[in-house]
Amino acid sequence: MSDHRAINKTSERAGGGINGILMLLVTIALLAGGAVLFTNIKHNGLLGLLGLAVALLGLLTAAGFYALQPNEASAITLFGNYKGTDRNTGLRWVLPWYGRKKVSMRVRNVTSEMLKVNDKGGNPIEIAANVVWRVNDSAQALFDVDDYLAFINIQIETALREVARHYAYDHAEDDEPTLRADAEIVSERLKVDLQARVAVAGIVVDECHLMHLAYAPEIAGAMLKRQQAHAVLAARAMIVAGAVSMVETALDQLSERGVVDLDEERKAAMVSNLLVVLCADKEAQPVVNTGTLYG
Repeated sequence: MSDHRAINKTSERAGGGINGILMLLVTIALLAGGAVLFTNIKHNGLLGLLGLAVALLGLLTAAGFYALQPNEASAITLFGNYKGTDRNTGLRWVLPWYGRKKVSMRVRNVTSEMLKVNDKGGNPIEIAANVVWRVNDSAQALFDVDDYLAFINIQIETALREVARHYAYDHAEDDEPTLRADAEIVSERLKVDLQARVAVAGIVVDECHLMHLAYAPEIAGAMLKRQQAHAVLAARAMIVAGAVSMVETALDQLSERGVVDLDEERKAAMVSNLLVVLCADKEAQPVVNTGTLYG
C-alpha cells in the first residue's frame, strides 16, 4: 500500500496591501509632527517623549511600503501564513509585520541545454527546445515548490527526454510522425507533457519549439550515408517510373499513327534501348545500325 502523502495545493487569492499614497502622507505627517514635538523636549519633557514616540511610529509605518510594476505580484504572509496576493501596480502598503514575496508574472523565454538522448529506434541524437512560459498562480509558484525557476528547468529537460524517445529521428515505420519531419506534432506533444508536469507550480506553458536536432557525432556519418542512400533510391524509383510511362506512351503513339510496324521482338528491343537511354547516368552515345534487327 502506497504511503505517499498528497500535496496540499495552495491557490492564489486576492488580498494584501492598500494604496500607498495615502499612507505616505500619513507617514510624512507622523515624522514631521514627531520632529516638531521632540524639539520642545527642553520645555516639556512629556511632550518631547510623545514626539519621539510619534516619530518612531512614523518610521515603523514607513517599513510597510512596497512598489509593484505591471505584471508583478506580491504574496502577503503573516508569520508564515499566506494571506493573499496583491497584483495592484504602484506604491502599496501593508502593516510592517506582514511579509512580502514578489514574483514576476511576465512571459519568460528559455532555451534548454542540448541533450543527448535515444530516439524511438535507439539511435543517439542531440536535441534542444525553446519554451515560452509564465507564472499564472503566484501562491503555487512560491509555496507549492521549493524553487519554481529551478523546477521548470528540470521539468523541461525531463519532458524533452520523454518525448524524444517516443519518436524516431527519421524514416519511421507505418507513416508514424518523426522528429525531423513532424516538428509541429512533436512540439505540441512536448507542450502538453510539460504543462502537465509544471501545473503544480502554477506555471502556464504558452509555446514549445524544437531548436536543435541532429544525430550524435558518433553516428552522424553513418546516418548521413543512410539518408543519401534513401535519397538515391527514391530518385531512381522516380526515374524508372517516369521512363516506363514515357516508353509506354511512345509505343502507343507509334502504333496509333502507324509509323512503324513492330512485332514483339522489335518492341522488346525498342523498350530496352529507351530504358537504357532514359535511366542511364550518362548521356547515351548514338550507334549507327547498318544491318537489320534480325542480322
